[in-house]
Amino acid sequence: MPRKSESKAKKDSQLILRLDQRDRDAFVRLCKDMDTTAAREIRTFIRDFLKKNG
Repeated sequence: MPRKSESKAKKDSQLILRLDQRDRDAFVRLCKDMDTTAAREIRTFIRDFLKKNG
């Protein structure tokens, strides 16, 4: 379930990255198994990283 601020915030930027196809597929599959999305988990990681290091 998206956070209220996350669902209302306008996302107008992209971050493109390259990674091994197997890692990407495993990550997406694990996210799906955990009832979340890869994008949501990456956004959470970035927010947590910024809080910790910003």
